[in-house]
Amino acid sequence: MENETSTAPQFWDNRYLNNETGWDMKQVSPPLKAYIDSLENKNLKILIPGCGNAYEAEYLLEKGFKNVTLIDFSKVVTERLKDRYKGKSISIIHENFFDLEGKFDLILEQTFFCALEPSLRKKYVEKCYDLLKEGGKIAGVLFNKKFAPTEPPFVATDEEYRKLFEPFFTFLKFDNCYNSIAPRMGYELFFEFEKKPRGL
Repeated sequence: MENETSTAPQFWDNRYLNNETGWDMKQVSPPLKAYIDSLENKNLKILIPGCGNAYEAEYLLEKGFKNVTLIDFSKVVTERLKDRYKGKSISIIHENFFDLEGKFDLILEQTFFCALEPSLRKKYVEKCYDLLKEGGKIAGVLFNKKFAPTEPPFVATDEEYRKLFEPFFTFLKFDNCYNSIAPRMGYELFFEFEKKPRGL
């Protein structure tokens, strides 16, 4: 049934309702925390797609960032976030990422890529490219490990990531994470890619 596949909101709603969230670290991802600490411009327009419980957003607010947008197509999780961040300067959108419009300086990637069906990967990269301003960046963590092939997380190899992203982005950083949490040590890649000018 379609509502049992990871391409449907109900799939994710059920996981949040049933606390089937094994990917949830209950904290900001250490590699992303270190990256956020390196950012000096607090006015960056930042997007976190497939945000889930959005610990990174909480940390961004703590650090004084003023223009953070979260998007997830699970209504369960976006309603929880709206309650948590009530009165805070943050935008929370319940929508399919591929329908989102706008322009951002930075996209933070944390487990969203691996939640997407592999057939959507190229579309994801192209959508990120379109959502970024000229010279904008996408940064975060990608998995480099094979999991069960029939349900998320769907993982690629570093060669596959290069094939997908290199036509659209300049690679600034693309290395094994040195600061992953213990259960993920050795199979997380940290990356920072800059949008190439159109036509290149």
